[in-house]
Amino acid sequence: MTFIANLLLAAWVGAAALFTTVVAPAAFAMLPARALAGALVGRILPVVFVSGLVVALAAFALDWPYARTAVARWRGGALIVAMIANATAQFLVGPRIQQLRAEMGPVIEALAVDDPKRRAFGLLHAISVGWLGLAIVATLVALTAHALAARSAAAASTP
Repeated sequence: MTFIANLLLAAWVGAAALFTTVVAPAAFAMLPARALAGALVGRILPVVFVSGLVVALAAFALDWPYARTAVARWRGGALIVAMIANATAQFLVGPRIQQLRAEMGPVIEALAVDDPKRRAFGLLHAISVGWLGLAIVATLVALTAHALAARSAAAASTP
């Protein structure tokens, strides 16, 4: 079961890393309008957040019967952090960003830099990025905890 959990976690981290380092920057660099890039990224982010929540929850459930060691509890804690981060970004921050986008119109750059709505949008965007970063780091901690536990088990069984 842990193999399946690790496979899911690694796949999600890879997808989230690809999105943050390649897809989002490419969208803003290549599309003719920032509004189009924002719309594209806004369609992909919910998939990243919801899949991260589901994958962390599945890994936690798959690990539950084996969570007897301190390292396994660390892994469980990291998975809970990943779940909270993804859920917060998707269900608390995301709707506020969507609401602001609807109020501001499609071209955010048309607003003055000191416009309160534009500043709030920038802050919410930074918060969303922070939650995604936390989810990625927590998932990497969960994967690392498993690797350390496997290494310790292998060392303990070697005469």
